[in-house]
Amino acid sequence: MSQDTHILIWNRCLKMIEQIVNQRAFETWFKPISPESFQNGVLTVNVPSEFFREYLEEYYLDVLKKTLKKEIGADAKLVYRVAPVKVQPPMEYPAAHCNTPENRPINVPNFRQAGSPNPFVIPGLQQVKVNTQLNPNYCFSNLVAGECNRMGITAGESIAMHPGMTAFNPLFLFGGPGLGKTHLAQAIGIAIKEKYPELVVLYVSANRFKTQYMDAVTVKNNLTDFLAFYMKMDVLIIDDIQDMSSPGTQNAFFQIFNYLHQAGKQLIFTSDRPPVELQNFEERLLSRLKWGLSVELQRPDFATRLSMLKTRSFREGVKISDDVMIYLASRITSNFRELEGALISLIANATFAHKEITVELAEEITTKIVGEQKNDITIDKVQKAVCQYFNITMDNLLSKSRKRQIVQARQIAMYMSRNLLKCSLSTIGAEIGGKDHSTVLHACTTVQDLMSIDKTFRQYVTDIEKILVPVKG
Repeated sequence: MSQDTHILIWNRCLKMIEQIVNQRAFETWFKPISPESFQNGVLTVNVPSEFFREYLEEYYLDVLKKTLKKEIGADAKLVYRVAPVKVQPPMEYPAAHCNTPENRPINVPNFRQAGSPNPFVIPGLQQVKVNTQLNPNYCFSNLVAGECNRMGITAGESIAMHPGMTAFNPLFLFGGPGLGKTHLAQAIGIAIKEKYPELVVLYVSANRFKTQYMDAVTVKNNLTDFLAFYMKMDVLIIDDIQDMSSPGTQNAFFQIFNYLHQAGKQLIFTSDRPPVELQNFEERLLSRLKWGLSVELQRPDFATRLSMLKTRSFREGVKISDDVMIYLASRITSNFRELEGALISLIANATFAHKEITVELAEEITTKIVGEQKNDITIDKVQKAVCQYFNITMDNLLSKSRKRQIVQARQIAMYMSRNLLKCSLSTIGAEIGGKDHSTVLHACTTVQDLMSIDKTFRQYVTDIEKILVPVKG
């Protein structure tokens, strides 16, 4: 094949694309692309940055697929080659329509080809082919490690080496939003598929599982098929399991859990709270969720946030000064998701407006995302605000004193840490007097009850909240 085949193919694609998109979009998003190679139906193209690639995937994937299929054929595949800053080696990313790990076909007993209750099943086949639902971008290499997630990553890597054979079964990952639970859970699934391609891996949200169950029971009347399908999994990853609250769904999940666990299959769950805090869950199910390893993902510290920004900007192929990085890492402290969103918004604004990436621009962008600059609330600041309001010492607050004022102050500190910071009960208890989770839960319930019936007590809570989160006039 001629060495210039890739150039000819891409030039013909460009002519078709120019007829589909407007001229400005064509000049901005397609002219900068250069063909790199063409082999075995795969066209590799160079793109300027990771942000550029993501924008193409988000807004122009259908255009690219249509032109490539017309030019190369139905089996056409596209791979992006992103050259990062300086002289680092380029990174390659398959386009979204061809980059998910694939499972081998499986036989499901009693599977009815017509009206399958499972949307992951490709119909019309004697054997069932299961889409893993894994996002290849959520791999271990794209996961920034720090003290906040080190234990989870270590356990995940161990599971990936020996799925179902470690003491970490099930693995229960919990923590607040944006801390990387989904990323870590999927990274384990992707690593397992890489090491053991023959294993059947499935990632599914609890809400999707619940919908499938309701469909199987009330619409298709195929509960047996639903259970048989899930019992064929070698690795089952269920995200946001706290949403699985209905009794029928829990009963079906209980049967699946028992079957897979006894068969030595790997189970991985994520939740926004630890097992002990799951509401409306059957006790028998809660006990099973506690069988393996529960790992809390914490808020990232400054060093981890800074590392994440440097890693992502490198992937984007954009050089950003240390001053801007430090500003972002200091300004956004809650989670990875907000931090990454701020970085992408900053790069996008600089790209579209042809501006230099400066601290001033970063300040403008982050203000729109997280609001005006204010002191970040921590459990320590909550405790200090409570002590200041009630005119007591920190030693008093953390003591075992049963004096009414001290007890109320301690309970309010626990309630506000839970309400404002969304910290887990165990974390709050550890930092406020070394209490256990049941004590913290009781404190939160007591404060809520008193606020509903005692106007004076409600004012206490309101006043302290104003100290922590000042209201602008």
